[in-house]
Amino acid sequence: MSPRVSPLRAAAAAVALAGLLAGCAGTSASGSGPDGGDNRFIAGDGNITEYKPAGRKALPDVAGQRLDGKAFHLSEFKGRVVVVNFWASWCAPCRGEAPSLEQVYTENKAKGVEFLGVNFKDSKANAQAFERKFKVTYPSLFDADGQVTLAFREVPPSAIPSTLVLDRQGRVAARIIGATTYSKLNPLVAKVVQEK
Repeated sequence: MSPRVSPLRAAAAAVALAGLLAGCAGTSASGSGPDGGDNRFIAGDGNITEYKPAGRKALPDVAGQRLDGKAFHLSEFKGRVVVVNFWASWCAPCRGEAPSLEQVYTENKAKGVEFLGVNFKDSKANAQAFERKFKVTYPSLFDADGQVTLAFREVPPSAIPSTLVLDRQGRVAARIIGATTYSKLNPLVAKVVQEK
């Protein structure tokens, strides 16, 4: 006797599968960003938004615990250009962009550029394994409950992965929603580094 699947059960399974295939889009959280747009979590497509200096939002002193257990405050990077990347070990696009992020970091750290990862809704063991596998050398905050990410609500990341580039005043100069590449991120970092 072969099992029968009701049309309703098949439809429910299709919706659940579509949610899984959406990948790293996250969960819904509403809000409004500096451009007045809707900032619910969406499937990121790598789009870049740049903010002119007059329209940039300052961030609070974001704080948390790094994956290595050390306390961290974003103010430690005061006066430097900072790239903040939101990622998770369960996120396939995060795995895809990890080498590009490391390359941009390696090429720019001598110019005073800092990188900070925010590991979102993950287990610490999986996050640490991800960093070892992809040879990530910059620190990441462990954000299992999403509280660190909430501190960025003025310009929310809106998807996992997302990347923010902060200017020397700690304001968001650019945002990439979705996975990034070397060719997208490096010119943004260079542009913000050149600002006085």
